[in-house]
Amino acid sequence: MNPMLKTALMSSVLVAGMGAVSPALAQYQLTILHTNDFHSRFEPISRFNGPCSVDDNLEGKCFGGSARLLTAIEEARARADNSLLLDGGDQFQGTLFYTYYKGKFTAEMMNRLGYDAMTVGNHEFDDGPEVLRGFMDNINFPILMSNADVSAEPALAGVLQKSTVLERGGRKIGLIGLTPQDTDELASPGKNITFTDPVPAVQAEVDRLTAQGVNIIVVMSHSGYELDLDIAARTTGVDIIVAGHSNAYLSNIAENADGPYPTMVGNTAIVSAFAYGKFLGELNATFDDEGNLISATGEPLIMDASVNENASVKDRVTEMAIPLEEIRQKVVAFTEAEIEGDRSVCRVQECEMGNLVADAMLDRVRDQGITIAIQNGGGLRASIDAGDITMGEVFMVLPFQNTLSTFYVSGATIIAALENGVSQVEDVKGRFPQVAGLQYEWDPSVPPNEGRITAVRVQKDGQWVPIDPDARYGVVSNNYVRNGGDGYKMFLDASDVYDYGPDLAEVVSEYLADAEGYIPYLDGRIIRK
Repeated sequence: MNPMLKTALMSSVLVAGMGAVSPALAQYQLTILHTNDFHSRFEPISRFNGPCSVDDNLEGKCFGGSARLLTAIEEARARADNSLLLDGGDQFQGTLFYTYYKGKFTAEMMNRLGYDAMTVGNHEFDDGPEVLRGFMDNINFPILMSNADVSAEPALAGVLQKSTVLERGGRKIGLIGLTPQDTDELASPGKNITFTDPVPAVQAEVDRLTAQGVNIIVVMSHSGYELDLDIAARTTGVDIIVAGHSNAYLSNIAENADGPYPTMVGNTAIVSAFAYGKFLGELNATFDDEGNLISATGEPLIMDASVNENASVKDRVTEMAIPLEEIRQKVVAFTEAEIEGDRSVCRVQECEMGNLVADAMLDRVRDQGITIAIQNGGGLRASIDAGDITMGEVFMVLPFQNTLSTFYVSGATIIAALENGVSQVEDVKGRFPQVAGLQYEWDPSVPPNEGRITAVRVQKDGQWVPIDPDARYGVVSNNYVRNGGDGYKMFLDASDVYDYGPDLAEVVSEYLADAEGYIPYLDGRIIRK
């Protein structure tokens, strides 16, 4: 077990006894309602976190959506003495709502839901500081980022603050924002912003706030759960961290949880509510008169069909979705022939759609040192007819709103991944690997996971050479596969991981457009013996 997580788990057990150490003179109750990594999921989502149809929503099969969130937020506020609604960043990007409206509809919905503050996620910089500034001009709550110098960026200088102080029930609460230190590599913040180490940045703001008499400190951190454990351990004075970036699901009841809710590191409570508005986090914290956290309890609330949708918000989202249909009908490219993407083909052998998608993935990140692409055949859901290609057709092929993931693994891990990929061909399962930058041969007569992969080759100096099991290779896939989907659990231990690249449909549509007349093809990159 990660030593930091082990310490956190031990601390979480001790939190109930904190009050015995320092009896409260005048207990103060504060409820932190929180979201993170919403990624423009204003409409309900499926259990796969992708689009959910109107019919499925009526049948109770969908989750989330702004209309459900508002209902849950209002109910939670009604049962709280004092409350704050906070966001851990990455409200931008992920659906056509952002593609079309950029941050304008995000601002409208966050104002409607009554957010009190948020931090800047890396995706808030996807379209540069100017779009972020436009968003800031339209929200009626603060957005914060402590670990960056924006003084040289005209759009943000003097406007984007490191921290702020809000008051609830007569008590001052200090709020601090954090964004990934490598945002300059993950997004497009421009050259005028310098990102810094989060630990000294947080400590500086804590010290400044406490000097002003603020003794309750909440950090909204878009740093990732593992890094937040470290931040909590290496800073003093932070009471609560609302986490984001790694989509961590913290829970005391779910078997698949990434950690307890809250995860305690010393006297700091860390909370995270997965992503996409599927949950609303609800942390009930108690402080003594000196601002010491003496108890912290709660659980993310699932936004399933049991939560009624607010009618006015639902109507507004439906109204704003009307122009998106025009995007779905937009012609983005042309193909000389049908691009075969039928499941009966792409789940058992090399297919034209698999080559297209894998090629597009690799082309997008090749300049980052990535040399191999792996796409699960089950992620390809349709063919595309010859002629004009609409964005709607691209979304039909790639409906899951998966993002590009880049990571590094050994050659042996890649071989193991391919073994997994061909292990269920007889059942036409979705794990079959479509690839680029890679050739492999497999033998169906060999029992599954016992050596079906008989040869794997990679490119070196323009030549195909056998893969080196001990060498390290850069890989691009989709976030579902990288996170262990379709049996690819060997990728969970990858290094230098980034799961939050652009939407795969966007990547493929731009690749098709650049082709100026795409010609589908097979080239023998997958050989069945």
